[in-house]
Amino acid sequence: MEKTEILKICMERGILLDREAYEALSHLDFGEFNNILTKISNLNQKFVTKAFLNEKIFQEKVEVKIGISLEISKYVDRNIKVIYSLANATKKIEPDDFVKHFRNRYNEIKKILMERKELDNLSSINKISGEKQKLSIIGMVYSKRVTKNKNIFIEIEDSTGRINVVVSKNKAEVYAKAKDVIMDDIIAITGSGSSEIIYANDIIYPDSFLHEKNYLGREENVAFISDIHVGSKMFLRDNFQRFIHWINGEVGDEKQKEEALKVKYLLVTGDTIDGVGVFPNQEELLELKDIKEQYKTLAYYLGQIRKDVKIILCPGQHDSVRIAEPQPAIGRDYAEPLYELENLILVSNPAIIEIINEFGKKGIRFLMYHGASLIHYVNEIESLRMIKAHDTPSKVVREMLKRRHLATIHSSVTYIPTEAEDMLVIKEVPDVIVTADFHRADIDLYNNILIVCNSCWQSTTPFEEKVGNHPDPCKVPLLNLKTREIKILDFTSKENNLECSAK
Repeated sequence: MEKTEILKICMERGILLDREAYEALSHLDFGEFNNILTKISNLNQKFVTKAFLNEKIFQEKVEVKIGISLEISKYVDRNIKVIYSLANATKKIEPDDFVKHFRNRYNEIKKILMERKELDNLSSINKISGEKQKLSIIGMVYSKRVTKNKNIFIEIEDSTGRINVVVSKNKAEVYAKAKDVIMDDIIAITGSGSSEIIYANDIIYPDSFLHEKNYLGREENVAFISDIHVGSKMFLRDNFQRFIHWINGEVGDEKQKEEALKVKYLLVTGDTIDGVGVFPNQEELLELKDIKEQYKTLAYYLGQIRKDVKIILCPGQHDSVRIAEPQPAIGRDYAEPLYELENLILVSNPAIIEIINEFGKKGIRFLMYHGASLIHYVNEIESLRMIKAHDTPSKVVREMLKRRHLATIHSSVTYIPTEAEDMLVIKEVPDVIVTADFHRADIDLYNNILIVCNSCWQSTTPFEEKVGNHPDPCKVPLLNLKTREIKILDFTSKENNLECSAK
């Protein structure tokens, strides 16, 4: 990174570097630098020396190359790498930042769309002539309506202007796509027309593809949980304790114990506690009415898990971080006991982590996102409503992957505009995307991308009934990283039943 960029970011966050600390950090790329600043911020350190970095930050994150200088790596340990985890920025947000936010999103997704071979004669809107022609455009959906003749009328804008697009009801395939177009979608249109109007022949999304599945070279499992809701009167503590006994290899038959001991990673995707004041009259449903006590109890449970299991945990709406996304990692102010767990890695929401492979082979990357926007996709996309997607959340995640964005619709989630890019854009396609929030386990495969939706450890609340969710608690997806076999473990009873679900 450039010196001026490093100093600017540190000044914005109230951090001062001595010369040696600056030299150590100057070798990092932007993502690595952000990850280091996240931990510095969580430690409330304002003046940073090289000694502080070596003692508190690097530790296992340092690689020594013989005959060369000390280099900093973004490895958390030899098997895990945090690719992206947002630091808690302190920059004051200005109105212009929201404009930049949407412009950055548009430009990122436009780059992805421009790689699609279907886009012939691609033009910006202000360059379209008044003569009828075949063309393609890329833009953001500004408005959408159905005409009295039942055609769909979409207004598209790019950085140069707006234009109207008509989708005829007689073109069944493109009409079906148009019905699912939502506000703020960034899409490509192919068709014919002039500067007055375009008649669509196709609607193209940026979409997500993996050419092939990646496999780990060693026999290891990863388990997925979320929505523990510690502190709620409806927290299913006995079932959660049974899960902990299982992961420690203490219950089940010999085969189940053997499989449990192969679990080396536990991904926890938000809403770990129930929080306080998250919704009106919540205190009536709380057993623990103090956030610090909730996190202390959470640490008690997670602390029982064997230490060779790396726990990677991101926050959700109920956790003690800002509601606005992207959410920074849970801080020390309320969750000090979590920082005492040596095998726990706290990351932001969303976050990307990689499990390192052997012999230089590509690792397996996981995109972790709690999923506050899921409900809004269901509310706005007709095809999801028709299939009652509350019960099949993986179908909702497909729509995220298709759009290359975790929360397309403006106001579907509260968000903080970030300076350089929209952090909710899916810039790099993950091997696995992990979500939660619907309290229902579901798995699917989409263009070689594994979708894992998590269950919960809380019985059905009045709020879940109100929004139409149908929780199915105490289910744990379990992925074998060597074979890509995935199962769902059921901890609703004393029997641990395995259900094979996808491969």
